[in-house]
Amino acid sequence: MKRIFVPILMLASSTLMATAWLGHLRFRNSIGFWMALGASWLLVLPEYVLNVGATRFGYGTYSGAQMASFHLAGGVICVALISHYLLGERLGAIQLFGFVLLAVAMVLIMYRPSMG
Repeated sequence: MKRIFVPILMLASSTLMATAWLGHLRFRNSIGFWMALGASWLLVLPEYVLNVGATRFGYGTYSGAQMASFHLAGGVICVALISHYLLGERLGAIQLFGFVLLAVAMVLIMYRPSMG
């Protein structure tokens, strides 16, 4: 259960953070800086709750380094998806290849050889 629930919580956390970082840019001509800052902070609080909750719940099932790596890799993917779908930015072949390499890196980071 933890092996699936923790990554889902971290992915939700990464999605909120990417939205807080980039979402306001879609409305940069219609809302001011302070409104954008306030809206971003409203997203960051639940993001932090999800991140800390997932980390505390998952520690022991995953190492701290594994959870941090998963969170950072999820963040990279969420930023790319938010920038593509919300801001209309293009994802090219090189970026997609980079995500493949990131996936390979995550498989290596998450790998735990069986002891026996």
